[in-house]
Amino acid sequence: MVNLTLLGCGGNVPLPNRFLSSLFMNFNGRKILVDCGEGTQVSMKMKGCGFKDIDLICITHTHGDHIIGLIGLLSTMGNSERKKPVTIIGPVGIKEAMDAIQVLITLPYKLNIIENPEGRFSLVDPILSDLSIETIELEHSTECIGYNFYFARHPKFNIEKAQLNNVPRKYWNMLQKGMTIMDGDVNYTPDMVLGDDRKGIKISMITDTRPLDTIPEFIEDADLFICEAMYGDEMDISKAIKNKHMLFREAASLAVMGNVKQLLLTHFSPSIEEPDVFENNAKSVFENTIIGYDRFSTQIKYPEE
Repeated sequence: MVNLTLLGCGGNVPLPNRFLSSLFMNFNGRKILVDCGEGTQVSMKMKGCGFKDIDLICITHTHGDHIIGLIGLLSTMGNSERKKPVTIIGPVGIKEAMDAIQVLITLPYKLNIIENPEGRFSLVDPILSDLSIETIELEHSTECIGYNFYFARHPKFNIEKAQLNNVPRKYWNMLQKGMTIMDGDVNYTPDMVLGDDRKGIKISMITDTRPLDTIPEFIEDADLFICEAMYGDEMDISKAIKNKHMLFREAASLAVMGNVKQLLLTHFSPSIEEPDVFENNAKSVFENTIIGYDRFSTQIKYPEE
C-alpha cells in the first residue's frame, strides 16, 4: 500500500492554518515528496514523516509556493547526516533553480537533477525499483508538469509452477525477488516460479493548470487523482482562466472523464477560508470527492487487499 499525506494544500501565500503545496508519499519505507512549498518542514515534523530518508522529490513547477521550502528542507536533510544522493525531478528550469538554491546552501550529498522527462520512465535506483513515473505538460504561466506514479506489485509465488519447472527449492527465494540463476547449463528465471501479474497502484497529481483535453487519458483509472482546485465559486471562472487555474467543478469533471476512483482537491486560493463551503460544486459532478486540508492522510491499498 501507499501511505499519503497532504502536507500543505494552499496556493499563492500561506495562511495560519494552511501551508503551501506539498505532498508526501511512503511506499514500503521509501519516501517521496511532490512539491515543497512554505511550511512543508513544519507539517512533516507534526506528522513524524522524517527528513533524512527522502529518496525522491518531484517538482511540478518553479513558482515559489511550490519550491521555496526546498531551501530549508535540503539543508535540514544535510544536518540530519544525509549522505546518499537525492533525486529531484522537475520541468524546464529546475536545474537553474537548483543551481540558485545551492548558491545559498552547501549540501553534504549530491543532487541528481532530472529536467523535463517525457513519457513513462523508471529511475536507475534499486531503492525505487517498484516505481515508475509518467509526466504530462500542463498549461500554466510557467513551465509546469503533472505526474503519474505507478507502484508495481510483484506476482505471487506459485509453488505448483516452481515444482512443475523442477526449480530447486534453494533458489525459490532468490527467484521470487527477481534474480536469475545459472546452475550448470540450466538457467532459472523468475517467470518459472511466479504467477500472473497483479495490478499495482496509480496515483495522479495535477496542479496549476487549466483543464486540458490530454488530462483525462493521462489520469485514466487512477486509484487516486489529486487535483488543484484554486477556486470554489462558479463566479470565479474569469479568475481561473486569467490565472490558469481550475474551479472545483472543473477538477471534478476531469475525474469523471478519467474514470478515477477517488478525487482529492488541493491548492486552494487564500481567498477561500473554508473550502468545504464549495464541496457540492465538486460532489454534484463527482461524488467520491475529498476536500483536502493540511496533514490529511490516507492509505491507498492494492486492488486485491
